[in-house]
Amino acid sequence: MPVDKSGRVFLVGSVPLLHPEVQTVEEMLEGWRNQQLCRNLDHDTVDGRIGLVRRFIAHTNEFPWSWTPAIVEEFFADLRGIKGRRQSTIRGYQNGLRLFCSYIADPDYGWDRVCEQRFGTHPAQVFFAWNTATHVQDNEQDPEKRPFTKQELQDFFDHADDQVTVIASTKKKGWLPAYRDAVMFKVAYSYGVRFNELRHLQTVDFSRNPHAPEFGRYGVVKVRYGKAKKGSPPKRRTVLTVFDWTPEIIADWLTHGQPYLDDGMDLFPSERGALVAERTLLRRFRRYCNDLELSAGLDLHSFRRFVPA
Repeated sequence: MPVDKSGRVFLVGSVPLLHPEVQTVEEMLEGWRNQQLCRNLDHDTVDGRIGLVRRFIAHTNEFPWSWTPAIVEEFFADLRGIKGRRQSTIRGYQNGLRLFCSYIADPDYGWDRVCEQRFGTHPAQVFFAWNTATHVQDNEQDPEKRPFTKQELQDFFDHADDQVTVIASTKKKGWLPAYRDAVMFKVAYSYGVRFNELRHLQTVDFSRNPHAPEFGRYGVVKVRYGKAKKGSPPKRRTVLTVFDWTPEIIADWLTHGQPYLDDGMDLFPSERGALVAERTLLRRFRRYCNDLELSAGLDLHSFRRFVPA
C-alpha cells in the first residue's frame, strides 16, 4: 500500500499480500516517518520513535490495530515494576507511542480503511490522560545529580592530566585520546557547553573579544550546535571566555594534540577522524570518578552546574 510524502495512504487497487500484518506495519511506519520528516523533526528522533514502536509490538505480540488500554498498562507496569525505568523515560515512551496511535487512527491518513479491509478492524488511540504519566514540573533531574565541589573539580582535572603522563610514559598510543578528553573536560567546564555542543566545536568558532583583549584569539566561542527546539535547526549562541587558563589549554591542544588526530577544522576529532561519541567521553569520565571515589551523582552535565564557592 503506497504512502505519499506526508504519510497518507493512497489506494491503487487490491493486491494479495503474502504477510499482510507485517507488511501493513511496515507501511504504517514508513508513512509515519514521512509525516514526522515533514514536521522537520530530527532524523535521530524519528528513528528512535520508530524503534520504540517496533519494541512495543515485539513485547506485546500485538499489531497496532489490536492494541487496547489494557495492553498499554501491562507494558508500562512491567517497565516500572520489574525493569525500574525512570519516570521521565516512561513518559517519553508513552508520548512517542501516543503520537503513533494518533497518526494511524486519524481518518485523514486512511489507515482505518486499510485495516478494515484487511483485518476487519481499525486502529484507535489507546493512550489517554488516565493511563499515561503527566509532565507536571519543569525540572525532573535525579536528586542525586549535583555539581562538582571546587576541590573535586581540581582533583578531577589533575587526575586527567596525570593519566596522560602515565599513558605516555608507557609509550602506548592511548595518550593522545586521553589528552583530548582531558581538554574536552576543561572546555566543557570553561564554557558551560553541552556534550553535543562540545563535540561539534571547530577551530574557526573562536574569535577575539574586544572587551577582553587579554584572552587573545580565544576570547569568544561561537556555539553552533546548541539544543534545538522541536522542528527547528540547532540553536546558535555566543559564550565569553572567563578563565585566564582557558586560552592556554586550547592553544596547547591545537599545537601538540589536534594536528596529530586530524588535519581538518574539528577541535576534538576521534582517532578515526570522526566526531567523538558521547559514550567514549562518558566512559573515561566515569573511570576517573571511580579512581577518585567521587559521587555517582556526578556526570558530564555536572560541569555545567553551579560550583559552590
